[in-house]
Amino acid sequence: MKDQKGSFRDSVATISSDGHRNFINPKKPKGKLYNLRTWFSIFYLVTFFTLPFIEVYDGPLLMFNILERKFIIFGMVFWPQDFFIFGIGMITFVVFVILFTVVFGRVFCGWACPQTIFMEMVFRKIEYWIDGDSAQQKLLKQMAWNGEKIRKRVLKFITFFILSFIIANFFLAYLISMKEVVDFYRLPAAHVGSIISLIIFTTIFFFVYWWFREQACIVVCPYGRLQGVLLDKNSIIVAYDRLRGEPRGKNSKSKEKEHVHTHDELKPKCDNCKGNGSCKSVADSIIQVEELKTIGDCIDCAACVRVCPTGIDIRNGTQLECVNCTACIDACNAIMTSLHKPVGLIRYASENTITEGKSLKITRRIKAYIAVLTLLIIFLVFLLVSRTDLDARLMRTAGMAYTSLPDGRVSNLYNLKLANKTHRDIPFVLKLENIKGEIELVGSINLVVKKEDYTHLQFFVKLNREQLKGWKTPIEVGMYQDGKKIKNITATFIGPEIYN
Repeated sequence: MKDQKGSFRDSVATISSDGHRNFINPKKPKGKLYNLRTWFSIFYLVTFFTLPFIEVYDGPLLMFNILERKFIIFGMVFWPQDFFIFGIGMITFVVFVILFTVVFGRVFCGWACPQTIFMEMVFRKIEYWIDGDSAQQKLLKQMAWNGEKIRKRVLKFITFFILSFIIANFFLAYLISMKEVVDFYRLPAAHVGSIISLIIFTTIFFFVYWWFREQACIVVCPYGRLQGVLLDKNSIIVAYDRLRGEPRGKNSKSKEKEHVHTHDELKPKCDNCKGNGSCKSVADSIIQVEELKTIGDCIDCAACVRVCPTGIDIRNGTQLECVNCTACIDACNAIMTSLHKPVGLIRYASENTITEGKSLKITRRIKAYIAVLTLLIIFLVFLLVSRTDLDARLMRTAGMAYTSLPDGRVSNLYNLKLANKTHRDIPFVLKLENIKGEIELVGSINLVVKKEDYTHLQFFVKLNREQLKGWKTPIEVGMYQDGKKIKNITATFIGPEIYN
């Protein structure tokens, strides 16, 4: 977008003209929205650091164990067999994010994204406490390495590293459970993998919050680029009211003097007659008044730029770097209040709200997203309700045909894989349902599926030849617990070809 001075914004604030990293030192924000974000962040952080300690049925409330492909969401255990449910859930979440972005823009980034919460509401606050506000940080950066600078840098380094280490522990707890993390500290030698993971996570978090910072939102996160595709003129974003603010001026005049002046009042500044009175047109006089009367409410103080954590000028319009943190809104409102002007020069608004004064319009695109999201939610609820607590997969052992026994019977060897998704052990017995025969277990096996665990067993099915219906005979195996059938499994029995 072309700014008031006629230059095009063809670079990002975090990169200098010579291509090096330009570190942003934003001024400490203050205002109603910043206070509201602070309270929300406190709630967010308390929730983040509390959830790993909450247990349901002796297990974590939330766990995303990628290595073991075991996920626990609000106490419900999901295994690889439930991947399609997890996949539908992820698709539903993506559609929700799209719909949310189309309507409300990038609000999630500024208010609920973990990167923003930790960077702006934890590490940045600590940085203000140690290094001071923006001006003091810049002076400290230019200062020679004396005792004060070394003390502040060491204190900041240690504090950031300790916080990164704490966050890494809780992040690991969401992957393997807090119980496993505690066991790791009791016996570190038996948890080498956890040690390596903890070192990697700590290093990554420290690197992000010490050096990488806002680049995570600008360079790494794909969501910022998605908003360029998802946003339209009805999307609610942090926007600058250019109709009210432009043209900018240091001594901004109000637009209150709307009356038509006489030509005598205009003489000194009338371009048509150059002040000699030759211009007698009332219309010309009105045109001159229109040209003289207006300077926008924006006084070009750059307060909105100084508080921006990504260094952008919101007056240039919607930009990829904007995370909707609302720091610029608070800064601008403070300036407008001091000038006794209405607040809201920068505010949450849509493009159509600013240019045409229209409220949010439910477009066909939004309706389509709502329809798709509703269908996905209904389907997801159906999958969750119809989900079984015990998954069973019965298959003949690969590479083995039937076996003819000395007593004339025919046997097949089967593999049974069971996954218990409940928080209790499930003992069971196996019975043939649709045909008379015998089930013989391989080895001495206790028929119990442990809670939240897998069980794999093998058994022979032995049938009389006269019961076979040909080369393939369908069989049903019932699983019973305390005399009650809990699962019915089907398979195919292979036998010799029968000739009439």
